[in-house]
Amino acid sequence: MVSPAISNLVLMLVMMQVSRKLDFEDPNILLGVRIAYGVGTTLTLLIYLFVRQKIIAKNDLNTLKYLQPPNAMQGETEAKLVTTTVKDYDLQQIHQAIKGVFTGLAMMGFMHLYMGYANPLVMQSISPVKGALESNLVKIHLYGKLATGDLKRPFKAPEGFLSALNGASSAKTDKASIEKAETAGAGGIKEE
Repeated sequence: MVSPAISNLVLMLVMMQVSRKLDFEDPNILLGVRIAYGVGTTLTLLIYLFVRQKIIAKNDLNTLKYLQPPNAMQGETEAKLVTTTVKDYDLQQIHQAIKGVFTGLAMMGFMHLYMGYANPLVMQSISPVKGALESNLVKIHLYGKLATGDLKRPFKAPEGFLSALNGASSAKTDKASIEKAETAGAGGIKEE
């Protein structure tokens, strides 16, 4: 199976070449690209909303405990113990994904409507759909894969520039770390 990072790079290169060939001065082509972007965004949102409904219907109330790594960007220095359910964790993750769709929509609106760029619409008509179909929650709830390995909750933070910048690491789920945090009373939070 091809790595999502490699496929994203290939997709980006192909879509850049496609956008160079398009004449955005032609109103019909511009309208077509806008419609493709709208369809891609709507499809991404529908995928996430469908997965959200599956999470609610499944109602997995198994307890999930993990140490959330400190966020240096917010001035945090210690990891927090989080006690939640699988359902609540999945809902939190899907709400972040849905929020990401609207953030992308706002950014594209600014870039296209205010700044006049049309090229990013071509890339963003496919990329969010691809990202949604490759997300961990879609793999678990839509494709029916077991939550083991890379799909084990809490999901690993994707490696990238921002995660290296703020020192983010993956959440700890080992029994020793959780017991140490519980006995230390290090400000554990329970999510409802």
